[in-house]
Amino acid sequence: MGRMIGRAATLLVVFAAVAGIMLKVMPAPLKDSDYLVVGTVATLVSMLALFVLLVTASGKKSNIFFKRRKK
Repeated sequence: MGRMIGRAATLLVVFAAVAGIMLKVMPAPLKDSDYLVVGTVATLVSMLALFVLLVTASGKKSNIFFKRRKK
């Protein structure tokens, strides 16, 4: 349970960091579409971080994405 909370907190921090960086980088008069782009990019990066976290946490399996069929 503690690992899941830690992973969720990490993903929230990644989301907030990316959104904050993008809001600082974008030019000053922000429109509604700018906020949409910031949220979309932050979501994309946090989902990629989740994917990487889950693949690396799966451990010692050599073929994560493929399953061998029994003959």
